[in-house]
Amino acid sequence: MQYGFFDDARKEYVITKPDTPKSWSNYLGDTRYGAIITNNAGGYSFFRSSVQGCFLRLKFNSVPLDQPGRFIYLHDRVNKDFWSGSWQPVGKPLDAYKSECRHGSAYTIISSEYSNIKTETLYFVPMGQEFEAWRVRVTNNDSKKRSLRAFSFVEFASNWNMHDDLNNLQYTQYIVKTAYKDGFIDHGNNLYMPEDPENFQNKDQARHSFIGVVGQPVTGYDSDRDKFIGAYHTYANPVSVVNGECQNTVTEGDNGCGTLQVDLDLNPGETKEFTIVLGIGKAWMEGKKAAELVATPAKVEAEFKKVVDYWHGRIEGLTANTPDAAFNSMINMWNPFNNLITYAWSRAASLVYRGERDGMGYRDTIQDMLGVIHNITDEVVERLELMITGQNSNGGAMPVVKPYAHHPGHEEPTPENEFRSDDCMWLFNTIPAYVKEIGDLNYYNKVLPYSDKGEGTILDHLRRAIQFNLDRRGKNNLPCGLKADWNDCLVLGAKGETVFVAMQLRYALTVYIDICKRLNKPQEIAWAQKELEQLTADIEKIAWDGEWYVRAIKEDGYVFGTKNDPFGEGKIWLNPQSWAIISGQATGERAETVMNSVEEYLAIDYGLVLCDPPYEKTEASVIKAPLFIKGMKENAAVFQHTQGWGIMADCILGHGNRAFKNYKNYLPAAYNERAEVRQMEPYVYAQTTCSTYNMRAGQSRNPWLSGTASWAYFAAAQYILGIRPDYDGLMIDPCIPQWEGFSVSRRFRGKTVNVKVENPKKVEKGVVSITLNGEKIDGQVVPFNKMKEVNEVVVVMG
Repeated sequence: MQYGFFDDARKEYVITKPDTPKSWSNYLGDTRYGAIITNNAGGYSFFRSSVQGCFLRLKFNSVPLDQPGRFIYLHDRVNKDFWSGSWQPVGKPLDAYKSECRHGSAYTIISSEYSNIKTETLYFVPMGQEFEAWRVRVTNNDSKKRSLRAFSFVEFASNWNMHDDLNNLQYTQYIVKTAYKDGFIDHGNNLYMPEDPENFQNKDQARHSFIGVVGQPVTGYDSDRDKFIGAYHTYANPVSVVNGECQNTVTEGDNGCGTLQVDLDLNPGETKEFTIVLGIGKAWMEGKKAAELVATPAKVEAEFKKVVDYWHGRIEGLTANTPDAAFNSMINMWNPFNNLITYAWSRAASLVYRGERDGMGYRDTIQDMLGVIHNITDEVVERLELMITGQNSNGGAMPVVKPYAHHPGHEEPTPENEFRSDDCMWLFNTIPAYVKEIGDLNYYNKVLPYSDKGEGTILDHLRRAIQFNLDRRGKNNLPCGLKADWNDCLVLGAKGETVFVAMQLRYALTVYIDICKRLNKPQEIAWAQKELEQLTADIEKIAWDGEWYVRAIKEDGYVFGTKNDPFGEGKIWLNPQSWAIISGQATGERAETVMNSVEEYLAIDYGLVLCDPPYEKTEASVIKAPLFIKGMKENAAVFQHTQGWGIMADCILGHGNRAFKNYKNYLPAAYNERAEVRQMEPYVYAQTTCSTYNMRAGQSRNPWLSGTASWAYFAAAQYILGIRPDYDGLMIDPCIPQWEGFSVSRRFRGKTVNVKVENPKKVEKGVVSITLNGEKIDGQVVPFNKMKEVNEVVVVMG
């Protein structure tokens, strides 16, 4: 079933059926003031942290998933009917209620038509501000005059600390005080305590949030949630809305809300407009300043245009026109926007993540940057260096870095039992990607502190990352898994060995050698080359299983990912196979054997499963995968984070048809016309999809914030389209599904590169000629030193 469509011209996804299988969400704001909003106006808002700055409440794991939210209720003062500007929470019958939601880049527009009344609400956060604006337009499409009353509603958190607010009710029900004056509600927490703005983590300091109306007079208000909703009423029928009149309530203790009442008398065809401001600070100070910024319709429109222009500028580093419409919709808007949101909020703020991690996970954040480097090159370096300084002086990493509380050179050393073996291996993907984007090899010589003590060049940081895993090897001379090796379900023991990280380490050594050659460091090259040769031999000796590589070896010798598994479970795993190709461990016939095994055993209609068969009998002391029902999460599901690696591996081998087939199998937009299968938003990636081992086969879970988005984009842009930055220029190396051609426009080091790819023989891979501005070039790297401000590149495949 189809619930909406991609409006590529406006860079929007348009939801035309509001009863989506799950709540389909979008993000507003930035990393200071953030907000989540769904197609039915559900969601919440937060300041700096969704855990410690959550000032609007969300009740997680409810039905529906997104309530409360940012609601506009309407009441007809004549016939006493009432409804909401979004289909929910009132939920009028859909044969009488029409709805449209336009999710865009950091804004959402929800419009509806009911009882000859059209309502349109635009939600966005003005640039650089700590408040959100809701522009509400109400139009009378009736033939007679209508007398309406509109009500806003938000449910304020009693404490900005999400855990306290939802769980510690014996405390948080006694700390709220609200007030009303001149069209504004002030919601205060812990008002008798001092403010402590320099210590954001102090949850018990005095804090304020506000809601106000601009453009129409306020005729009533409620700031006591329980009185507004009423005993035994719900968000679907608040007593003040049912009765058509606020009770002018304030509260001391219990729960606050933000309801402001506006009267609208509309002649036939008439539209009236008002704007709601909701944000951080005192109502009579910050609230009034917010109102001034959006005081007129023209000012609202101007602020909204700034948001659109800003975000579109951050998205348009690469645009493509291919024969595949779903590919185009994702690569040109929704995948890069998904990347930017994941980059901004890591794994901390969604309708699923509710504070399990407050901060930026080291390995996740390093990978997330891969999807945004080309779009926000000048900005991403600050985040990259933040994470580099989260590396311990021994080469390992802090599990989580908190940007608002990080002190490089002065952090406590990470306990040995908290290290993850893959953490700093991801630096070898992201740091070179950044340097290739900017073209400045001297960046490797920049000095940055370690998290605990000392400092070193960025090259030193990379060297210590390699040495960290070399120093922690098991009896087979492969890296130990430590607390985890990307897969948190493997129980390897202190000396258990990970073949996946061994492949990563091999990749790291090859990257390090390449960098040192460019920096003319022969001693480092000799050291790394010796380690590389030994590691390559050790992997081949220990990890090859005949048709694929094993996954890991437990401390007691138990082997994961072998055809000889005692229970016949988890015989083949995806990660070591894809990374065998990416790292260069497997080449030629061996590489073909590996990826043919992936296709035979792991490829299903929804993507590549993580392992096969699932675990049911193996004890939890061996692997934690049986914690999950088979076909879900790490137990033989399509773990989407890994999909990009499989696609990259097939592209390296030249299998364009197979790579694209597997790419489309987990591409969100490919499910737009059968959205009931996937259930999640058809415009963003999810963490996992249930495999055919599960009754929910095809259903995806945990959208937006996962490692999936960046790797999906990286694989699509740099391996399928083959537009890949290199130190000396732009590599062009497509691997495609026998298209006749495609075109790409790419920003690169301040210049524009327009690439036209022609494929007259419909090959999957192979370039026979490249011209730059009419001049034929040698090889496949378009040299930067020959580029103009705007460049025309013609590539002929064959």
